[in-house]
Amino acid sequence: MDTDELRRGLQEVGLSTYQIDAYVTLLDLGSASATSLAERADVPRSRIYDVLRDLEDEGYVETYKQDALRARAREPTDVLQNLKSRAETLSKTATEIQDRWQQAGVGGHRISILKRVETVVERAEEAIQDATNQVQLSVTPEQYDRLVPALKTCYENDVFVSVSINTSYEQPTDLPTDEEFADVVTEARHRHLPAPFLVLVDREIACFAPHTEPTGQYGAVFEDETLTYIFHWYFEAALWESWAIVYTTHSETLPAEYVNIRRCIRDIAPLLADGATITATARGREMGRRQSITLSGEITDILYANGDIREGDQTPSLSTLAGQATIVLRTEDGEYGIGGWGAVLEDLEADRIIIEAVTYPDREEDA
Repeated sequence: MDTDELRRGLQEVGLSTYQIDAYVTLLDLGSASATSLAERADVPRSRIYDVLRDLEDEGYVETYKQDALRARAREPTDVLQNLKSRAETLSKTATEIQDRWQQAGVGGHRISILKRVETVVERAEEAIQDATNQVQLSVTPEQYDRLVPALKTCYENDVFVSVSINTSYEQPTDLPTDEEFADVVTEARHRHLPAPFLVLVDREIACFAPHTEPTGQYGAVFEDETLTYIFHWYFEAALWESWAIVYTTHSETLPAEYVNIRRCIRDIAPLLADGATITATARGREMGRRQSITLSGEITDILYANGDIREGDQTPSLSTLAGQATIVLRTEDGEYGIGGWGAVLEDLEADRIIIEAVTYPDREEDA
C-alpha cells in the first residue's frame, strides 16, 4: 500500500486531514517534538496540540514531556484491531447487501437459501396458515405432527391438503391414524422411502429441505410460480402417484370437487367414453387476466396427448397427461377450454373443478 492509499484508508475510519498528516509523519519519524512535527507535517502550530490530543484519545499516538511536548506513534495493536473490526463489519455489510439484492427478484419473485432446516419448516408453517386453495406436503410423521395445527386452520378454510408421509426401513415410524388425519388432510399417501421435506402452497410458494441430518443442513424457499410448478411435478411423479392411499375424503358421490385437473380427467374419461353427460363448474383465472371467473356447463370433450375418449373405457396415465390436459366445457355463451396449473392453450386456468352431475340419457338410472 502506498502513502496515498494509507491516507485514504485513514480517512475512511474518520481521521481529519490534519490528523492524517500528523500521524503518517510520526509513523515515518518514530517520534518528534510538537513544533517539529507541525513543521514536517505542514500542520499549523496553532492546531498541532489539538490534533495530538485527539490522536492520543483515539489511541494512535502518545505524548510525553522532554524539555518540550513530544509525540510518538503508539504500538498499533489496538489500532489494527479496530481497523480489522471495521473491515469485517464492512465486509459483512457488503455480503448482506449482495445477498438481499440477489434474493429479491423482478416482480416480487424471491428465492431464499437458508442454513437451518428449522427455518424452512417455520416458513412452511406460516404459508400453510395463509393458504386459500391447495397445500401439498412431503413430510415425516414427526414433521406432520409439527404442522397439524397449521393444516387444521387451512383445512377449515376449504383448502385441499395432500400429504405424502415418508418413512424408512431403518427407522420405522407409525403412521398417523385415520382419526389423526381427519379434519386435517384431504388425502394422504405413504411412501416407505426417505424423501426431502417439501411444502407447496397455492401454486406460489415452495419450501424445500433436501436433508434433515445434523450435518449438511440447508433449505430454500421459492416464492416463484414457475419454480413451484417444477416442484409440483416432482411431488406428483416421485412422491404421490405411485404410492398407496392411506386416507382420503374423496367420495364417489356427487358433487365431486378437484384442485388437480389431471385427477379430474382420469376420473371422468371412462365416464365420457361410456356415453355419460357430465355437467361441471370451473373456477379460476381467465387467461391473460388476473381476475377470477366461474364457468358452468356440460363437458363435451377432454384433450390430452394421444388421447381419444371414444377409443374405450381407459383411464389416462399420468405421463399421458403430462403435456396438454384440457376439459372442453360448453356453456350458454359458447365452448371454453379449461386447463390446470400452468395452462397456456386454454381459456381458463382452473383452481377448482366441480363435477355437478353425471347422467346417462339412454339409461333409466343416473350415476
